[in-house]
Order: sequence, then C-alpha cells, then structure tokens
Amino acid sequence: MLCPYCTHPESKVIDSREADNGESTRRRRECAKCEKRFTTYERVEKTARLVVVKKGGTRTPFDGTKILAGIQTACGKRPVPEDAKRMLAQAIEDALHREFEKEVDSHEIGVRVARALRRLDRIAALRFASELYEFKDLQDFMREAEDLAAIPEESPTQQRLFDDGESASGSAPPPAG
Repeated sequence: MLCPYCTHPESKVIDSREADNGESTRRRRECAKCEKRFTTYERVEKTARLVVVKKGGTRTPFDGTKILAGIQTACGKRPVPEDAKRMLAQAIEDALHREFEKEVDSHEIGVRVARALRRLDRIAALRFASELYEFKDLQDFMREAEDLAAIPEESPTQQRLFDDGESASGSAPPPAG
C-alpha cells in the first residue's frame, strides 16, 4: 500500500475493523518511512455487472441508488425512518444480485419495490404503484387502495412465517385503465 504522503510502498496495519455493515474492511495504517497515519478501505469488487432492461428495450447498468431514490420519493413526507428506507433498498438490491445473473427487467425491480413498500408504508406503496402501473383514473387508485386495505397489518415485532413469494410473473397485472 503506497503512503499517500511520501509514496513509500511499505506500511503496517495498526487497526482493522468491519465497515459499511460488513461490506468493507477499514484499516488504519502507519507508513514505515515517514510514520504518518492513513486509513484504507477494502471492498470486494462486484465483477458481475447487472444490466437493467428498460421498457423500450434499452439497457443501462444497474444503479442501486435509483432504488433508494424511488423509495424516498414514494415516502415523501411520510414518517418513515431514513434507515428503514436504506435497509429496504439494500435488501432489494442484494436480492436482485443474488437472483439475476446478467439482466433484470426494470418492471421486475418496480414490482419488488412496490411489494416491499406495502410492508413499510401503505401510502408510499400507493404512490409508488401509481407510477409503476401508470394509473389512468381514480378507479385505478381505488382498486390499489382496496388491495392494500385487504392486507392485514403486521406487528413490527412479529416474525414472518412465509414470504409472499410474488414475482413479476406471480404478481397482479397492472390495473386496466
């Protein structure tokens, strides 16, 4: 590791700990020549790049920050903690990387976000669904609101017995307009 101060190639690790929820390792180092201290981070490089296939057929590199941005927009001024939004976005991103090797349809991402938002905040889920399914009129909103109302509330301390198991192929089709 080159020292950022004198570019000497040797340093010793003084302290090492987990960072970014286990996604990286933070190391505090001391240069063997100038004895100045500096910090480095080690991360596993994601070599398998996931590509998102858009509605028109165009392909763009996957960007997890867009999932978080969509969740934040849907939550608007709702009383949803920022940590909950970040954790939800990260869980969706992790699942996508696990389940898809090279390409994922943008609609599949949207369906997963919409489903996850149903458990986080129903108003945010309704907002997100209105964009995802391109609601045309009030009846589309009403149908989605009725579907959300039919789902029993979950206690935050209660563990889930089963995952709802929906995917793009198993989810409800977009409302007819």
